[in-house]
Amino acid sequence: MALKAVCCLQGPVVSGTIFFQQESGTGPIRISGEVKGLAPGKHGFHVHEFGDNTQGCTSAGGHYNPHKKVHGAPGDEIRHVGDLGNIEANEQGVASINMTDRMVTLTGPYSCIGRTIVVHEGVDDLGKGGHELSLTTGNAGARVACGVIGITKC
Repeated sequence: MALKAVCCLQGPVVSGTIFFQQESGTGPIRISGEVKGLAPGKHGFHVHEFGDNTQGCTSAGGHYNPHKKVHGAPGDEIRHVGDLGNIEANEQGVASINMTDRMVTLTGPYSCIGRTIVVHEGVDDLGKGGHELSLTTGNAGARVACGVIGITKC
């Protein structure tokens, strides 16, 4: 039976809905959805540590990184669990999302349920930009929208 979750993103201008589906507790996860209100181009897209949005997106903490790795790209062997790379908005400011990830999961001790998805203002350099923030945040800039990942009915 497939496991499913949803995240409703909210920001002053940016909003969207992200869906998660995992066929088994150990298989890759499918992440899909749409984000609106973005500037055209790439934007960092990450799972953050806490499901706390009481002070806006800042209270979500840093990238979800239970294994204490450096920041990287989704395909990298060494990366944060929450490193999902970039989403890309078209000229109308809409990013359509359809990706799979091997590290994010909906079950077990490293589940992303109850954590926050954050969309950033800028491009995630995937840990390769040489900036002092590259290996921690991808130097992706301000947080423009966020939402807590919650269980949805199957």
